[in-house]
Parts: sequence; C-alpha cells; structure tokens
Amino acid sequence: MKDLDYYLSLPYKLEIIPDTEEGGYAGRYPDLPGCITCADTIDKLAINAEDAKKAWLEAAIEDGITINEPEDKTSLNYSGQFKLRIPKSLHKELAEQSKFEGISMNQYCLYLLSQNHTSHIMG
Repeated sequence: MKDLDYYLSLPYKLEIIPDTEEGGYAGRYPDLPGCITCADTIDKLAINAEDAKKAWLEAAIEDGITINEPEDKTSLNYSGQFKLRIPKSLHKELAEQSKFEGISMNQYCLYLLSQNHTSHIMG
C-alpha cells in the first residue's frame, strides 16, 4: 500500500496564479482536486502549498479517496518542435520583424506564442 511519504515524494505540478485584484498569489495542484492555497508572496505560497498538499494527501488516505499520481511527462515524448505551414506574406512579416528585433525568427515566433498563451491564461 502506498503511504503519505510515497505521495509526498512524487513531483506534483503546482500552478501559481497571481491575484491581480487583491494582490498575492493562489496556488493549486491540478492532479489533486480541491488542493488550493494562497499567500501574499511566492515564497510564502511555496510553504503554504506544501502544507496544503500534505494535509490533502493525509485526508485522502484517511478517507480512502483515490489519489491521482502526476502524469509522467517523459512518457509523452514531446520534442519541442513542430512544423507549421504559413502564407508567404506572413513568413515575410515575421522574418522582417525578427530581424528588426535582432533575434532569430524562431525566437520571435516563440515570443509571440508565449505572449498569446500567457494572455489567455491570465485573461
């Protein structure tokens, strides 16, 4: 049987969400439904998150609740690369803008994708 120490040793992903209205941060473990905490600073959030995870796991073990284990990211085999076909006009615009910025087109596209992704998460 898996015990508390086993689950505490697993690399659960902690999502940190800034609270733009009241300040501070919220944190949650997506693999542990309802395991949420908050704090005024990132450092305090890290401490609170570990405490919340331990308490959540203790309660789940005591109540016989199924505990999800973190997804094994290495088994997903993401290369970090993908091929994208775009119109020649867009290719030209991206190439020119990346040159203006003084970075590779790859870096510029990564920047644009990251900006858009972040705005959707924070939105």
